[in-house]
Amino acid sequence: MALVTVKKLVDSAERQGKAVGAFSVGNMEMVMGAVAAAEDSGEPIILQIAEKRLKNSPLELMAPMMVSAAQHARVDIAVHLDHGLTLDCIQAALDYGFTSVMLDASLLPFEENIAMTGQVVAKAARYGASVEAELGVVGGNEGDTAEHKILCTDPQAARTFCEQTGVDALAVAIGNAHGNYPVLPALRFDILEQIDKTVDTPLVLHGGTGITDEMFRKAVALGIRKINIATASFDHLARYAKAYTDTVDAPDYFKLSSEMARGVYDNVLRHIKVFSNR
Repeated sequence: MALVTVKKLVDSAERQGKAVGAFSVGNMEMVMGAVAAAEDSGEPIILQIAEKRLKNSPLELMAPMMVSAAQHARVDIAVHLDHGLTLDCIQAALDYGFTSVMLDASLLPFEENIAMTGQVVAKAARYGASVEAELGVVGGNEGDTAEHKILCTDPQAARTFCEQTGVDALAVAIGNAHGNYPVLPALRFDILEQIDKTVDTPLVLHGGTGITDEMFRKAVALGIRKINIATASFDHLARYAKAYTDTVDAPDYFKLSSEMARGVYDNVLRHIKVFSNR
């Protein structure tokens, strides 16, 4: 189909009352598995990578592969920089052809978050790219050892933020966290409902790994239009790889590669079905 923007996908999801899955990737097998799942389901997806993951998966290697995979896919796919922390990285992603970037300035004071996000919106506009931002603090960590305490998004602050920045998607904090949850999270659906009634901007749920299907469906019903899945895909790849190597005395690279891709495929396909209300 086509390499498209996140805005196109979340706007379409809004009209259909569903969410689009945003799947983090870190190597060729993850890209192949995610794209194959999207094609087999007939649903669009977002391929993404977070800035803090680039020390393991360099942007100069990942970006061309992600963009090319999207361009040659049989479904619409957006390519997104997740949790961009620096303007230099955001600029690089745009130059590589990413159709969407996220500035995560959520740990900064409110006005600084607005100012920095506004700069990114103006920059991305020159490339025809979408922009996601975060308000409130999603818990856990994104590729480092620093744990962040959850600070739920204020609905009125969200309205002001969206009006002043013009972002295409807003990641909200409602008790969700990155990584594996030690216990099932208690998501604040009451806050999500208030945010959805207060802002017109499509909403994003980070920290999807470990959230139940029922919770996903409720979040979608209350306005979530993009859902991030990262840890679950990395975990599935590792488990499928281990299951294969545990059964053979002399592992074969090509069979190992196929199993890694299959692990990601199975995880992505399952989430696509949930997010699209199947």
